[in-house]
Amino acid sequence: MTEAERIIGTPDTPDGGERAVPVRRPAGRGRRIAVLFAVAAFAYALDLGSKLLVVAKLEHRAPIRVVGDWLELHAIRNPGAAFGFGAAFTIIFTLIAAAVIVVIIRLARKLYSFPWAVALGLLLGGALGNLTDRVFRAPGIFEGEVVDFIAPKGFAVFNLADSAIVCGGILIVLLSFRGLDPDGTVHKD
Repeated sequence: MTEAERIIGTPDTPDGGERAVPVRRPAGRGRRIAVLFAVAAFAYALDLGSKLLVVAKLEHRAPIRVVGDWLELHAIRNPGAAFGFGAAFTIIFTLIAAAVIVVIIRLARKLYSFPWAVALGLLLGGALGNLTDRVFRAPGIFEGEVVDFIAPKGFAVFNLADSAIVCGGILIVLLSFRGLDPDGTVHKD
């Protein structure tokens, strides 16, 4: 048994010492990891494909109205974060995206929850999408501007990677409120 599988100081042992308690995990951790990477690959492919299409067909052209004045497709390059904040900190955003990717990959080793696999897959795919822009787009490596194109009226222009990140984040908040942990355990606090 590992330290994570022990209850320390359990009173029903004769000496009050350690007693090994088996921890039950849902079956299929490998499937959960596959779901995480499949969702990430799907989100990444959608984001990358949409950005390639936007750059080829919409960039340097007038916005396309989708739903009257409420929603347009308008290609812009964003060096910063949401609402154009932090344009001078592109390298910081690049490092944050890279750190998020590393944390998700490390967390995958302990993943036993299907909903968490979906949530983390969305975050991973979105982070990879925006990181790809930051690394490979102009003006240079680690300073690239993200291609944004979904423009709701009165809101920031965003892309599918941003949508995946937000949806993954909302799902994580909901799972946390329900007490479901990535390792498949449920707690009631």
